[in-house]
Amino acid sequence: MNKNLISAATGIALFASSFGAHAAEKLNLQLKWVTQAQFAGYYVALEKSFYKDQGIDLNIKPGGPDIAPAQVLAGGGADVIVDWMPSALATREKGLPLVNIGQVYEKSGMMLTCLKSSGIASPADFKGKTLGVWFFGNEYPFLSWMSKLNYPTTGGKDGVTVLKQGFNVDPIFQGQADCVSTMTYNEYGQVLDGGLSNDELMLFKYEEEGVATLEDGLYVLEKNLKDPKKVETYAKFLKATIQGWEWAAKNPKEAAMIVLEYDDTGAQTEHHQIRMMTEVAKLLSDSGKGIGYLEPAAYERTVKVLLDSDSAPVITKKPEGAYSHVVFDKMKEL
Repeated sequence: MNKNLISAATGIALFASSFGAHAAEKLNLQLKWVTQAQFAGYYVALEKSFYKDQGIDLNIKPGGPDIAPAQVLAGGGADVIVDWMPSALATREKGLPLVNIGQVYEKSGMMLTCLKSSGIASPADFKGKTLGVWFFGNEYPFLSWMSKLNYPTTGGKDGVTVLKQGFNVDPIFQGQADCVSTMTYNEYGQVLDGGLSNDELMLFKYEEEGVATLEDGLYVLEKNLKDPKKVETYAKFLKATIQGWEWAAKNPKEAAMIVLEYDDTGAQTEHHQIRMMTEVAKLLSDSGKGIGYLEPAAYERTVKVLLDSDSAPVITKKPEGAYSHVVFDKMKEL
């Protein structure tokens, strides 16, 4: 059976099994990107019936280049979304009150991957170079970094030329850019698979450059946190999600194979997904409170990076109410 049709079948089965008891609570989860091991924990929790065990009938909606999770949430097409915090905070400041209810990734996987042959050995060598950058909200940490370095992003010998990079690494192979944006768990592997060796590359991790911002987090609309029933539903969802991620981290190969079962495109390969899951596991929260808990200090660091951007501020003031532990705390009671 096509895995993307399972939601409907699961819904029927859950209804039948819960008739006379409690009906399963339906939730739509909108991912930030396409089906891949970046989101393995959600697919594992679905496949292993962790959501079902919590009374949640979850429908996972893959993302893509033309899908903005916040817009889907605002339009009622999702109950929970996966988004990066810079994008979420910028959206909140513009008027859509997103609230982080759980943080899955504690570390950033974002990098600039540069050709050594371009003469780049440190960020000081970015001047006059062309750098591939993702947009659709992914540009915010980069712009903050360039602001910190006092590099204009309008080109010239004292600035950098920004190439609006597609969601691939073609520019580094086609001579269009000296550096491209990559994730440790995804595009960097594509660069290696394309024939470049690690010895030919210089890697600049946002974590190591002091401009890392929080990535895959779970967001809902603020108004829904005023409803105790919705908070409980979110808590059940979060509990099952954490179970899924913990299982995936311990079983990266098996988790990758589950993801492949849900991929209708056929674009993903076993080798790439296993590698991705292995790298993703390194980014998951390892704080004392575990996956799903947003550390206030990590939130504050993200806000500082965004506010420190003078030339292209992502946000103009410190957000209020942009995250809440109410769902995490409720989950502990389940």
